[in-house]
Amino acid sequence: MSDWLTATDVMTRLGLKPQTLYAYVSRGLIEARADPSDSRRRLYRAVDVGRLEHRKQRGRRPAAIAEDAIAWGEPVLSSDITTILRGRLWYRGQDAAELARTAKLEDIARLLWDCGTQRFPPLFTLVPEGPARQRIFAVLAERAAGDAAMAGRTKKTLYLEAASVLDALVDAIAGRPGQGPIHARLAQAWGCDSKGADLVRRALVLLADHELNASTFAVRVTASTGASLAACVMTGLSALSGPLHGGMARRVLMLMREAEREGIEEVVAARLGAGTPLPGFGHPLYPDGDPRAAALLAAFEPPPAYARAQRTIAALTGEAPNIDFALTALATRLVLGEDAPFQLFAAARCTGWIAHALEQFETGRLIRPRARYTGPEPG
Repeated sequence: MSDWLTATDVMTRLGLKPQTLYAYVSRGLIEARADPSDSRRRLYRAVDVGRLEHRKQRGRRPAAIAEDAIAWGEPVLSSDITTILRGRLWYRGQDAAELARTAKLEDIARLLWDCGTQRFPPLFTLVPEGPARQRIFAVLAERAAGDAAMAGRTKKTLYLEAASVLDALVDAIAGRPGQGPIHARLAQAWGCDSKGADLVRRALVLLADHELNASTFAVRVTASTGASLAACVMTGLSALSGPLHGGMARRVLMLMREAEREGIEEVVAARLGAGTPLPGFGHPLYPDGDPRAAALLAAFEPPPAYARAQRTIAALTGEAPNIDFALTALATRLVLGEDAPFQLFAAARCTGWIAHALEQFETGRLIRPRARYTGPEPG
């Protein structure tokens, strides 16, 4: 089956009128593009149509709708911050990959927080001792316990608080207070040269936000209670620490170590034969490849083992690398340490978490979904 369908095909499969099809496209439920053979026509992504067809077959029962929405399905809340459309990641309407060419994380923070040219004073964080991940959690936990809730705060004070939380998290990663651009502070702490610092900058921009992922949704739930920004970020960090989210880079590293021992062809064949997914490759939201990975990998030469793995897996599966593979390759190239991908993720995504926390708080609504009970019949 073709990856793209005509309007007639879509309307026949879904039983739609033309105006309904156009409404689905405008809501981001079906991706559309110009027909290369006829610029007057448009084509529609088949996988999006298939998902809607599946929902229609299941019926409009609330339980079925809710399940599909949570599992990579229809949007469950409105946001002006980030979207994934036409295979690209957009921060308030701007292409994240293009921004990564020159922007700093501070620029992206101002964009996502929608605070214009607000300037943030340099701050000083008392950084505890211990491994970087332990320092991050300790600093945020202390702030979450002591910072004031968002209620009653002006926008200016919330922006200053946001900058303070981000600065504290970066200091915790670096292991000491610092000034200057965030990427430069982290690069200096990791012993990177100017080229390495620029790669860190690109990675931070590309990771700043990713719409309503698991950690961001957790942040919005916390923000809906009116909790402090530090508490919201702490929630996001906790979700990020899970092996299926920010911990995915460790699984990529395990795959590469296994490939080093046994050979990448043998490892891939064994995993495919067992029906085991390959960490670091493919992404449900990017059928044509993760643009964040493409933008980052284009900026440096991956280590030979990673380049070989990328070629082999593409040949055997057709899957392109995602951001977890690119981050692991970057950390290996710059000799940053095993936990560096998580630390980069945390520093960058803190900006997005704060943006979503601020947006959710402004709605004044508590996020309180219902569970579909499947236990024993109540007596």
